[in-house]
Formats: sequence, structure tokens, C-alpha cells
Amino acid sequence: MGFTSFEGLRNGMAGRVAGRSVVGWVLTSVLVAGCGVEELPSEEQGPALQTQAQALVEDNGLSLNGLSLNGLSLNGLSLNGLSLNGLSTTDFSTWFNGNPAGNQQLMSYMVRCAVPANETRTFTNPATGVVYTWQGGLGLAPDWAGGAPASLAEQQVISACLAAHANNYGLHVPISLLGRDSKEVAIPYSSEEMTTFARKESCFFGNVFKNEGLFAGNDRSALASDESSSRPCGLVGFGLLSNSSCSQVQRVGQCEQSCTLDATGTYYTSCTRNGVQYKPLTTRIRAQDINHCGDGVCQQGERCGFGITADSCLLDCGSCIL
Repeated sequence: MGFTSFEGLRNGMAGRVAGRSVVGWVLTSVLVAGCGVEELPSEEQGPALQTQAQALVEDNGLSLNGLSLNGLSLNGLSLNGLSLNGLSTTDFSTWFNGNPAGNQQLMSYMVRCAVPANETRTFTNPATGVVYTWQGGLGLAPDWAGGAPASLAEQQVISACLAAHANNYGLHVPISLLGRDSKEVAIPYSSEEMTTFARKESCFFGNVFKNEGLFAGNDRSALASDESSSRPCGLVGFGLLSNSSCSQVQRVGQCEQSCTLDATGTYYTSCTRNGVQYKPLTTRIRAQDINHCGDGVCQQGERCGFGITADSCLLDCGSCIL
């Protein structure tokens, strides 16, 4: 799907915005996965989430750059049938109306990943007359955002961005996105951002446009036995190559086994899987967003039991005996 043949669907096509800032307000979907799952926010809650992310930035003295809130549920969503020819085409309308609620959420993330900040993309559904407006953010795919079909590099970097925002728990967890766009321009970051988002998390890569899948690995660390994360597609413990809470993203172990670091050691520049080289994105999270068995709160990613590990945490979640 490329942003071509807009015929009134463009808004603010002034090119990429320097810095490609993003403070993501994002939509989530309901996931039946135990306690602590957020319900789908209404359309009116979008600005509130944007304000929440803005407050995070201002409270920590951060520049916006690659900061975002995640919460995309990939459950039941598919890019099958999504053409690369534009929002105003019959193919796009047919694909969108196959699952309007889910595809509205998916498009909000795709536009945020691909299109620069301070720009929007609008789609009027010919079947219902409903108008959808999606906010740009990272600007990772400038050609696609400017009207050309998505290149292979743009397909890959958008796929990586979608995977990085996946959270089938439906929770909003702040993340720092690092890497390069489709033109090899680095996403800006500051020392304050690196300090605030101190925990290395994951690398994400793949190509959903070509049905090659999505992949993720641990970035030079792993969760300890008493730790868990509210991002099931992100950091996991050693040896966990799959996660039932993130079945759409395949684990690849440690990132360095499949990926190459940039010269500064900050983010990964390429990853290879099944003989295909991909453009990845690297994520970092805040230390306080790692849950610990024994902190007195049963959090998403923890389970009841009789032990002191995250998957058997008596202190936080009880003994499982009803």
C-alpha cells in the first residue's frame, strides 16, 4: 500500500519534518489474557494518550525523537490483500472493509511509522461514509509517505516498526525506538533519552508485506527468573524462543546472533533470517517497566504459583488455589 492517488486524502504534504518526532497516542484492542488488560480506548481518548506521552517527555527533559507508546494488538490482524497502490484505490477499500475496526488500528500505526510528524493521512470509507484520519510520527518511509509505492527497504522498516509496537496485552508502555529509516538516516536520540530508557530491550525485523514474518530477539540481555515484562513481544528470559502472548512475532534468541550493531554499539543496522537481510529497529524501555516478583503487585506477565519466579509468583499473585 503506497500513499498515491490521494485526490484530497493528503494533509500537509510538505515533506519530512526534521527530527521526525513522535509522541504516540495509540489505539489498543481487547485481549482476553487475564488480569490487568486494558480495554480498547474510544476515539476521544486518543488526545489523552498523546498528552500522557507528552508529559513523559516533558517530565524527563527529553526530546521527542523516537519515543512512542505501544499497544498494537496483532491478534486477528492481517495485511493479506493490502495493495501497495494507495488509500483511494478499490483494493485498499476492499482490504480495509474486511476488518474495519482492526484495520483502523493497524493503519494508525502504519501511518505513525511511515509518515513524518505534523502530517496526517485521511481515508473516507466509500462503503460507510466514515472518515478516518491517522497521525504521522516517525517518518521512516519518506518515499511511500510522499506518494511512491513502498520500496523493499520501506516495507522492512515499517514491518519492524509494527513489530516494535506490538503488545497483545493491549497495554501502553513507553519505548525508545532506535535505528535508521529506509534512507539510512538515523533516528535522533539524546543522552537524556538513553538514561531514561536505560534497559536494552529488543531488535525487531521482518517483512509482513511479503509474508516473510516478523522476528524479535533480546538485545544483549534477558529477563531474570523473577522478572517479567508488560511487552510480551519484547525482552524475554534466556531460552524462550516463543511466547503464547506474542504468537505473531517469532523469537530468534539474542539479537547479536542474527544482527549487526552500528559503530557506536547503540542499535542494530541489519539482521539476517532465512538467508534474507532486513532493516531492523532496536528498542529500549525504562527500568521501572520491568516487573519483579515480590513487589506486591500481580502484573501482566506474572502468574500465580508457589515460588518466587515470574511464572510462579506466590508473593504477588497468590497460590492459584481458588
